[in-house]
Amino acid sequence: MRSARWKFLFLGIAIILAGTWLAARHCCAATVNVGQNVPAAQRVPLDHIDHAAWDALLKKYVDARGMVNYAAWKASAADTKALDAYLNELSAVSFSTATPAKAKLAFWINAYNAITVRGILREYPTTSIRTHTAKVFGYNIWKDLQIPIADQAYSLEQIEHEVLRKMGEPRIHFAIVCASIGCPPLRNEAYTAAKLDEQLTDNAHKFFAQRGKFQFDAQKKTVSLSPILSWFAEDFGDTQAKQLQRIAAYLPGAEAQRLAGSGVSSVSYLDYDWNLNDQSSVGQSQTR
Repeated sequence: MRSARWKFLFLGIAIILAGTWLAARHCCAATVNVGQNVPAAQRVPLDHIDHAAWDALLKKYVDARGMVNYAAWKASAADTKALDAYLNELSAVSFSTATPAKAKLAFWINAYNAITVRGILREYPTTSIRTHTAKVFGYNIWKDLQIPIADQAYSLEQIEHEVLRKMGEPRIHFAIVCASIGCPPLRNEAYTAAKLDEQLTDNAHKFFAQRGKFQFDAQKKTVSLSPILSWFAEDFGDTQAKQLQRIAAYLPGAEAQRLAGSGVSSVSYLDYDWNLNDQSSVGQSQTR
């Protein structure tokens, strides 16, 4: 009987603590909304969404290395407002079963990147997105920064894991950018259905051309990869051999491609650089 009473006591304490944690999490991590709530009757088909404004902003503030001039962007009230207007437009989308997969993919990649930039502009000046990713209490940019689309609020985490990854295109990991140098370079143009395959292929080549994301030793038959290839390994294949074969065509040089495609004996993972992809940053990854 005494043992049973202790069990019930501990269970009660656990329930109270869990409730307290959830209440504190809800209290201290207020949702930050971008975009707008659009009534169903006012939504428009995906092909009516115009990414031209986002494209113009990227061309203005993102350089050829994928680094962002956050300081200048935040200083421009007009261009911050233009980004907000673009996010409002994304909120007005209406999907249908007839919507082409490439159009959906381009839409969600643009959405992820635009929301991330808006989230960083809200916090800037800052040195890393990790500064704004509270684990327990407080604001977490990946969970609490949300946009309403088609009757659902989407966080960055949900867009990545519940939408993009489920679309079966692993090259998204060379396109969605979490505002860090360790991410793929932010492309300074919007994604479009017509150019999507070309854009994703180009991204993959540029990603692996950076020493901070890929290195290999032909004699030892070893490769070192960005940890992105570890975190999302299953998206590239269910075995390490298949994963390497999937990326082989994008690697720099015939020898690296052959090695990844046939006989790697060892794979290791490089450190991830969480520093902000800010044009004012120093020590960027070097390209071969």
